[in-house]
Amino acid sequence: MCQFWFCGLSGDCRVTNAVRCLPPQNKPEPAEVRQCNQYLVAELAALPLGAVVLALGAIAHLAVMRALGLQIKDYKFTHGVRHALPNDIMLYDSYHCSRYNTQTKRLNEAMFHAIFSAIVQYLHSLDLNNSFDPNNRV
Repeated sequence: MCQFWFCGLSGDCRVTNAVRCLPPQNKPEPAEVRQCNQYLVAELAALPLGAVVLALGAIAHLAVMRALGLQIKDYKFTHGVRHALPNDIMLYDSYHCSRYNTQTKRLNEAMFHAIFSAIVQYLHSLDLNNSFDPNNRV
């Protein structure tokens, strides 16, 4: 667990990996992703309702789909897309911030910041919705 502060929003966050190793050529084999998926299943199960997950790259996106038992065809990885998952998790997709992706300009700083801004905006909207709930006793 870590503490974060971003754009005026602060709170708790969890950081985890789809694969817990540094594979050759930095590309994990499908068997490695499957082997490590049990840890991701546990991480996702521990999230509170309404949690946000940021998948950094297609491998992470696919690992989340597998961990939650969801059909990959129903949730295509696309940079900048938000997926409302049936288990009350909001999944955001971003290209991985690897050296390759940044040097080839597949992902630039503005694109990466835009993902976090979208997450912050979404989380703020949840806070606003909760503040107007008459059953919300703060």
